[in-house]
Amino acid sequence: MARARIDDGAGSTAIREWAASHDGASRETRALAVRYTLQLLAERAEGNTVEVRVPPFGAVQCVEGPRHTRGTPPNVVETDAATWLALATGTLGWADGLASGRIHASGQRADLADYLPIV
Repeated sequence: MARARIDDGAGSTAIREWAASHDGASRETRALAVRYTLQLLAERAEGNTVEVRVPPFGAVQCVEGPRHTRGTPPNVVETDAATWLALATGTLGWADGLASGRIHASGQRADLADYLPIV
C-alpha cells in the first residue's frame, strides 16, 4: 500500500522550521521534514536500486537500476535525521558526510552526491 503524498506546503514549512531551530525542532517537525525530503529524493531519483534509511523516521528506495525485492538490499545509505536534513538542505556535502562517518553507505551504487541537495 502506497503512503499518502506529503503536501509541498506542509513539507516546506517543516523544513523551514527545522532549519530555524535544528536540534530544537520538535520530533514531529523533524519527522515531517525527513519524510518530505525522502519523498522528494524518491521522486527526483526514481528507481529501486538504493535504499535510503533515516531511522526512526523513514526509508525509501530510489535510483534507477537493478530492482531489489528481497532481503538486505545491496546498496544502502543510512544516517540519522540531523545528518540527512543537513544533506538535503545543502549544509553538509556528501563527501564530508562520508569522511566524518555520519553517513553509512554500502554498495557500488550507494552514492547520492548527484541528487543532493534536495531543497
